[in-house]
Amino acid sequence: MSRLTLVTHGNDQVIEQITKQLHKLIEVVKLTDLSESAHIERELMLVKVKAVGEQRDEVKRSADIFRGQIVDVSATTYTVQLVGTSDKLDAFIQALSGTQILEVVRSGVSGISRGEKTLAL
Repeated sequence: MSRLTLVTHGNDQVIEQITKQLHKLIEVVKLTDLSESAHIERELMLVKVKAVGEQRDEVKRSADIFRGQIVDVSATTYTVQLVGTSDKLDAFIQALSGTQILEVVRSGVSGISRGEKTLAL
């Protein structure tokens, strides 16, 4: 069994239509709309940047400010791992505007209910 998180935007009518269509899929066992209750959303991003000279310190500072981790280092590059809301990840990309971004990989949003509520069959 697998779990899939689908993030979409729309008014109540659009969300209802999406929900109905997902329920029609034979493979769908259970569907939960997380927006109806308190929940947590996070996304993972890996960013490879050119980091030479003073840029190395600047990238380290930015990673620290955004609570990211440098997960790979070469003579000319850093790869930074960052987890957070989509807005936070977008802000990190903006903060690196003076740095050459070589590659960006994003997982997409995952979500889970807050508290003791679980998604169980």
